[in-house]
Amino acid sequence: MRHIERHIRPRVSEALDAFRTVVVHGARQSGKTTLAQEVVAERGGTYATLDDEQTRLAALEDPYTFLMEQRHPLAIDEIQLGGDQLVRAVKMAVDSDPARGRFLLTGSTDFLSVPTISESLAGRAAILRLWPLSEAEVEGASGRGFLDWFETGVEVGGSSSLSRSDYLAMVCRGGFPEAVGLAGAARRLWFESYVESVLSRDVAALVDVRSADSLRTLLRLAAARTATELNVADWCSQLGIDRSTLEAYLGWLRMVFLVHELPAWGRSLTARAIRRAKLLVADTGLAAVLCNLDAEALRPATATAGGALLETFAANELARQLSAGDVPIQLHHYRDRSDREIDLVMERADGAVVALEIKLTASPGPGHLKHLAWMRDRLDAASPGTFRSGVLLHTGDRSLRVGDRLYSAPLDALWRPRQP
Repeated sequence: MRHIERHIRPRVSEALDAFRTVVVHGARQSGKTTLAQEVVAERGGTYATLDDEQTRLAALEDPYTFLMEQRHPLAIDEIQLGGDQLVRAVKMAVDSDPARGRFLLTGSTDFLSVPTISESLAGRAAILRLWPLSEAEVEGASGRGFLDWFETGVEVGGSSSLSRSDYLAMVCRGGFPEAVGLAGAARRLWFESYVESVLSRDVAALVDVRSADSLRTLLRLAAARTATELNVADWCSQLGIDRSTLEAYLGWLRMVFLVHELPAWGRSLTARAIRRAKLLVADTGLAAVLCNLDAEALRPATATAGGALLETFAANELARQLSAGDVPIQLHHYRDRSDREIDLVMERADGAVVALEIKLTASPGPGHLKHLAWMRDRLDAASPGTFRSGVLLHTGDRSLRVGDRLYSAPLDALWRPRQP
């Protein structure tokens, strides 16, 4: 597979220049190993992986000596396998010598929630998340052009070369580097093996999972309902488990970065706003395989799963691009009891808002923008100047201005500059 430059790499390097320790965590096979090897190699450091049994035994036998006898910066891959003992040794090492950029720790579990590690390295470490590849990275595009939508709106008049079928192919491919280079049965087998490995090995090694089959069933349900609100009572009924069990299982899936939540937007436009978060599978290629779907199955207009998968794809693309930068933007969704719904609400730290609707159609109509117009008007009345743009993202080819701060644009506007 060709080398793909990761957009987060400069941010990792900057963090090493500023902090004693940098933690990069993210799903297995998302590219952490390659990133860590490249970063420490350019700094003349050392790479060690705890997936290697001899290395792991050496690190656990005498953690402090293991850390100090290596050339720094030292990258330690799969840090969760070293547990508290090794992380506490890292803490001792950086407390005794507070030089910046000493350790780069990577892990396939959430560093702040994995049960084998209670030491957070608070005040000593920067924590960054590496997602699977963004579409911007796959295509070699700079990405983050959507940041301009907060100031100047969407660039109109350009066109996209992508079709509805192209977008569905991207959705079903996903962004895991290994899977990007595969197709058909080989890709399906990769995802099936990936799920088996993560649930049977990674989760089971960290928590007391009494039934791996229940976790698989939950993950399939999450894929079938991706980009929908998490109704705990309904999910418990569907799975035949109680609330505490569901919450524990979802916590484990979050811990290994298989799912994530899109919180409800907190600003009150109406007392009838819904506060439930949406649950999303962290990669649409994985979600498609779990649902036994491919691009061909999603192509007919009667295939109802395509819309939710495309919405998940867009949300994940934004999350992936934002994680590689340093602009503090939060992602939310909005729905109220009058069935006004906005798929994605991007809110900047200063309160500025860009609202997005994601539609699988290649021929959007005026009705698709009515909730964006409603949000614009409500925010203009309640907090003038905060609503910057409302954008309907679709699978057609034209970017248009369709009203005051309202736009219609191809979905690839999230990562591609417009072509004249």
